[in-house]
Amino acid sequence: MPPRRYRPRRGPRPQRKRTGGAAAALLEAQAPVRPAGPIELPSSIAVKDFAETLGVSIAEIINVLIRNGIFATVNQAIDFDTASLVAAELGFEATEGGAAERAAAVAASEQDLVTPGGPGEGEGKPTLWTDDDPTKLVTRAPIVTVMGHVDHGKTSLLDAVRETKVASGESGGITQHIGASEVVHNGKRIVFLDTPGHEAFTAMRARGAQVTDIAIIVVAADDGVMPQTKEAIDHVRAARVPMIVAINKVDKPDANPDRVKQELADNKVLIEEYGGDVIAVPVSAKQRTGIDDLMEMVLLVADLQDLKANPERDAIGTIVESKVDKGRGNVATVLVQTGTLKVGQVVSVGRTWGRVRALNNAAGKRVKEAGPASAVEIIGLQGLPEAGDILRVVSDEKTARDAGEAADRVAAGADGQKVSSLEDISAQIKDSEVAELRVVLKTDVQGSLGAIRHSVERLNTAEVRINILREGAGDINESDINLASASDAVVIGFNTKLDAGAQRSVEATGVDVRIYDVIYKLTDDIGQALQGLLTPKLIEQVEGHAEVRMVIKAGRAGNVAGSYVTDGRIVRGGQARLFRAGQLLADTRITSLKRFKDDVREVATGFECGIGLDADDIAEGDVIECYQMVTEGA
Repeated sequence: MPPRRYRPRRGPRPQRKRTGGAAAALLEAQAPVRPAGPIELPSSIAVKDFAETLGVSIAEIINVLIRNGIFATVNQAIDFDTASLVAAELGFEATEGGAAERAAAVAASEQDLVTPGGPGEGEGKPTLWTDDDPTKLVTRAPIVTVMGHVDHGKTSLLDAVRETKVASGESGGITQHIGASEVVHNGKRIVFLDTPGHEAFTAMRARGAQVTDIAIIVVAADDGVMPQTKEAIDHVRAARVPMIVAINKVDKPDANPDRVKQELADNKVLIEEYGGDVIAVPVSAKQRTGIDDLMEMVLLVADLQDLKANPERDAIGTIVESKVDKGRGNVATVLVQTGTLKVGQVVSVGRTWGRVRALNNAAGKRVKEAGPASAVEIIGLQGLPEAGDILRVVSDEKTARDAGEAADRVAAGADGQKVSSLEDISAQIKDSEVAELRVVLKTDVQGSLGAIRHSVERLNTAEVRINILREGAGDINESDINLASASDAVVIGFNTKLDAGAQRSVEATGVDVRIYDVIYKLTDDIGQALQGLLTPKLIEQVEGHAEVRMVIKAGRAGNVAGSYVTDGRIVRGGQARLFRAGQLLADTRITSLKRFKDDVREVATGFECGIGLDADDIAEGDVIECYQMVTEGA
């Protein structure tokens, strides 16, 4: 027998009689408490939480939603506008608030990171947080990023450091993942981030996360400085992170460390041997030589930075990578930067959240907590966070959800990041918010690069300067856009174009790209940006008036007004208004200005002159008003 089809009840529903006695008292005690007065609701709230707030059943909420054409589940969030309509239908008055304060607190906590100096003075790595108790600070391990050209031995170097064989198990010996590991040298911990090139480093910086204390640039002694080496140097220099060069493969017969040092100098990386401040260490990952020297240098640079953190506070960290594991669900690698992360805590991570169900350290062992400068895998997140997302411990799940929803709204409105245009930077310079204009410069040929760089550098002043993060000949590529995005820079091109990858990156990041074919226009725009005048406010300035005494026919040149300057001055090239009997006839410009037969730049009060106007109808007795548009405050 087929199942009976459900048919909705038609007509009014009969009213049940109220139950009396003990049953009524029991039902009344179990009924949700309906709040009195206006209800404060967040900008977004889950249906279940909404029902609790109003003191009604979840079924009542869902019924009203369905009647209004909205089909939502118990855990689905609805916005304030929808919630206020439902509340009104149920007899409540709703006002917006509640989670707004929590979201604002989470947003404000994004500003917790304090970086030494200001723009142009070292945006640097995060060292302390504003709410850290100075009396509880302890020395923490340095966090080191290893970067360099493909196949120059980054992973093999880490193998030598960790005494593992990671590279041998990977396809082609090339790094296939982003990982974090910890080593101990002379009783001191060092945390290493291993990246395939500089992509993760760039992604984290572009999202506002600066986790690296020291960068090791690996250069093969038999290959020298290659394109990805130069890109890595550009990113490290833009991040203002201390750099150590590991000259690898010195054991090979064709190794030439001196050539590497010279090529580094050609790319403005001066090692100590050449009078600079960059440490260079010759190593052989294969032979395990020079590794101890490299570790000593890392610890030396770390000691000079005096790295500290507070292990007693709630944890703040940065996501290094995330993935879905078939047996464990969502798994993310987090680098704890301050505080201590513990199993069971609720965390907010970018646009997602979760409760920490388990922590695994870099060795794969289960741990109950992770202190400052620790790399751990976290299990228990509701979704997959992105590299560079900030993880922070929060008080409860509601706060974590609200923070994730706030991040969702930000991402929907601004695509997750704010990129400055040349106008924005110009305004910031004018308001003294920045001390430098960061530029990625690309030209069509190498020959024009030097001339443009020289012209641009001449625009530097004592107050603001130009910082060329990268320069080169050829098309603007995706790497150029990524560097500009991560560094809040503008891309300047001369007689060049964007390749396909760069065009996609521009659409995704919103980086300001300006391409010129005339050098003086390029330098004018940058010069005006440095002065904070790229979008100036112009005001009208009246220069003077002249009375037309006679009209001189000048053939093809048109009519010339023989005039007498009654006040101020008349300026050649200035704007002009032509009045007759107080009525405006024309708004034009002064094309020529003569005294007798001589061309002059200006004529002062009390002198006669011939004024050429870009106007046909000129008569005796007309009045010419000369004016100019000038920058306000100039």
